[in-house]
Amino acid sequence: MRVDDFDFELPPERIALRPAVPRDAARLLVVRPDGLKDRIARDLPRLLRAGDVLVFNDTKVLPAQLFGHRGQARIGVTLHKREDAWRWWAFVRNAKRLKLGDCVDFGAGLAGVVEARGDGGSILWRFEAGVPLEQALAEAGTVPLPPYIAGKRAADEQDRRDYQTIYAEAPGSVAAPTAGLHFTPELFAALDAAGIGRETLTLHVGAGTFLPVKAEDTADHKMHAEWGAVDAATADRLNAVRRAGGRVIPVGTTSLRLLESAAGADGSVRPFAGDTSIFITPGYAFRAIDGLMTNFHLPRSTLFMLVSALMGLNTMRAAYAHAIDRGYRFYSYGDTSLLLP
Repeated sequence: MRVDDFDFELPPERIALRPAVPRDAARLLVVRPDGLKDRIARDLPRLLRAGDVLVFNDTKVLPAQLFGHRGQARIGVTLHKREDAWRWWAFVRNAKRLKLGDCVDFGAGLAGVVEARGDGGSILWRFEAGVPLEQALAEAGTVPLPPYIAGKRAADEQDRRDYQTIYAEAPGSVAAPTAGLHFTPELFAALDAAGIGRETLTLHVGAGTFLPVKAEDTADHKMHAEWGAVDAATADRLNAVRRAGGRVIPVGTTSLRLLESAAGADGSVRPFAGDTSIFITPGYAFRAIDGLMTNFHLPRSTLFMLVSALMGLNTMRAAYAHAIDRGYRFYSYGDTSLLLP
């Protein structure tokens, strides 16, 4: 399909620069084949059925944006994929000013050595610090806000709290699984009382999620790879839910992409640990999921293609037109939707 098919006009004032307070007060658009309903996130227990299960991504966002100097050049680094305990691939501003072996001081005792160059101008860094890397990043780094927010304001201390789900446990992401930002302890309690289950998996979100699709045809786009894992016990429980007639509904496109990567041809979820670069566009046959909770995505993005694959392009065009007309807030800090095909 042509990438232009997934374009739409979004007024700039619809882009949220801060999240709703409290988190579960965000608006929620229910999208079904028979129409649209305007709700809020805390209505979720009444929109699902006892026996359904929500699947959360427990990845934790690192302060993965770093700034240093090499001579007179200011070097901006955004980590996007971890290789091991001390080595990360990163997108780099002023990358042409660097050569293999160069060392950049990022402050707070953190330095990085250029080890290799990769696709798309990315650079492999070997970091050095006197403390564990996560601690060094916490002291030297800042929250890597999405470009559509960072272009309008700088990250601050509030973002360290806001741009993190309340259930984040596994450090490794450079972008939040933003559908999960709408959950509160009160909403979890209401879901439990309604008999709606919760499961977790881990997919470390990379900065590649914000890269524009430059190809003219979706068949020519190369998806970025991200690391994820589903353990055997979680897979068994999810399979049992569907056998019992419940629905598996991922919270966020990251959870969906990992579940589909872990699914066999028969739709059963299998244990999985490794990279996935699954790219879902209209025509894809979903195997492991029965719906999706997700925020509103950028035009021409792989994520708008994914939701169009799930619900149909015309349905999602109508849903987004409704959301824009009704003043929904878009993107990472924005409102959310529940898609039930």
